[in-house]
Amino acid sequence: MHRLLLAAFGFSTLIGTPLAARGDPNAERSMQDDAVTYVERIARIEATADLNAVIAYDADPAHEVDLALEIGPLQGRAVLVKDNIETREFPTTAGSLALADNDTGRDAPLIARLRANGGVVLGKTNLSEWANFRSSDSSSGWSAVGGQTRNPHAVDRNPCGSSSGSGAAVAAGFAWAAIGTETDGSITCPASVNGVVGFKPTVGLVSQQHIVPISASQDTAGPMANSVADAALLLSAIAGSDYGEIGEGDLAFDFTTGLGEASLDGVRIGIMRDRFGGYQPLGQIYEQALADLRRAGAVLVDVRHQNEPAMGRDEFTVLLYEFREGLDAYLAGSPADIPVRSLQDVIDYNAVHALSEMRWFGQDIFEMAAETTDREAYEAARANSFRLAGPEGIDAMLAEHDVAFLIAPTRGPAWMTDLVNGDNFRGGIGIGNFAAIAGYPHLTVPMGHIEGLPVGLSFIGAAWDDHAILQAGAAYERIRSIAPLAPSFERWEPWRPTDAD
Repeated sequence: MHRLLLAAFGFSTLIGTPLAARGDPNAERSMQDDAVTYVERIARIEATADLNAVIAYDADPAHEVDLALEIGPLQGRAVLVKDNIETREFPTTAGSLALADNDTGRDAPLIARLRANGGVVLGKTNLSEWANFRSSDSSSGWSAVGGQTRNPHAVDRNPCGSSSGSGAAVAAGFAWAAIGTETDGSITCPASVNGVVGFKPTVGLVSQQHIVPISASQDTAGPMANSVADAALLLSAIAGSDYGEIGEGDLAFDFTTGLGEASLDGVRIGIMRDRFGGYQPLGQIYEQALADLRRAGAVLVDVRHQNEPAMGRDEFTVLLYEFREGLDAYLAGSPADIPVRSLQDVIDYNAVHALSEMRWFGQDIFEMAAETTDREAYEAARANSFRLAGPEGIDAMLAEHDVAFLIAPTRGPAWMTDLVNGDNFRGGIGIGNFAAIAGYPHLTVPMGHIEGLPVGLSFIGAAWDDHAILQAGAAYERIRSIAPLAPSFERWEPWRPTDAD
């Protein structure tokens, strides 16, 4: 195993990631070659472009590939895993020095399923420390363990959080795919701004066990990949509530079924026309996507929905309460020799190690969570936020307008990373918070770019409509008129369009 502590600047060209087909006599060599290529690429680009996307990786994965080649649908494909998900080879740090020795020696159920389906854990990706739930002034993609993750399309721009390393790693060609986690935007935002596909499944489709938690009602792991088909294949490998028991409660399903034939012809789609934040360059890219959908035969229906401020207010109460409860349970139950066993222990640890942990931002969210103990208020907040996001939000929009799903831009383009002042999100874009709070599926697919900075298109549906949403995204992927960009691994410069653009 190789521990990666990253530095320097530079650039490299994009290398393709060929996949071996089932039954191909050259599959063994292809998968081994792919894994070696990924390892070489990680070492080379991290040494030059300073992406800080990967915290740790297996420098010699050939043996793991050999073991996985004959297993299941993945057949040795190499996957990077966000470092808040337990894998037996590596410590699970959540980016915090307090968990640097959190080497549990166990796989999260989703990782056990990944291996059982022929996947290879190539390494761990950087993340926003504690999944970006420590400070209201944080810089997405920064952790004390991994440093500041950078966007491969513009290394001075932010990769968004908290699955920043997973999104940047896929964009950089460091693995076939990666696994991220989302509570509210942490898969879809980094996928959008790094120009890759990201899918947040319905909460409960993928096991939450042995993942450093924020919210039991909103947390989920999900795939990040270069295509909808790859994301669907990875989801098929990790979905399920436990270690692979087969029975009524087993959620295993082939989410790749029908993707190649999926059509948008005659499909009624709810268009959230006012969710581009008033930012005209994003609005223009969105209009091109709508034109592509019309050309594919889709029936576009305008949908408007007024945000209720109480939804976000109550969501935050829910996250504070569930974080304290969930983190206390996770830390108390870790079999590793770690110095923290509760949220209060982590708060105290950060205070003692303030120079390394809190140089750039503090822990005001931690402190609020430690004081959020009123269960009755929590239960009322959860009921209200879910009602506004789900039954009176997404469900009502779908039913009122008789549409199959909703679309909107996912996020604006990546902003300049600023450790001193923190993140600079452009507001008023997308409806990802509805899907996050309700626990409903949310897919983002690359839609285009603004001055060389990728932006994604969101597909959002009702609970357990995961397969239908993936089919819709795959159909859009085939007919979009703007091809995704290869990353530059350089600092941002104004886009130089050609006649072909």
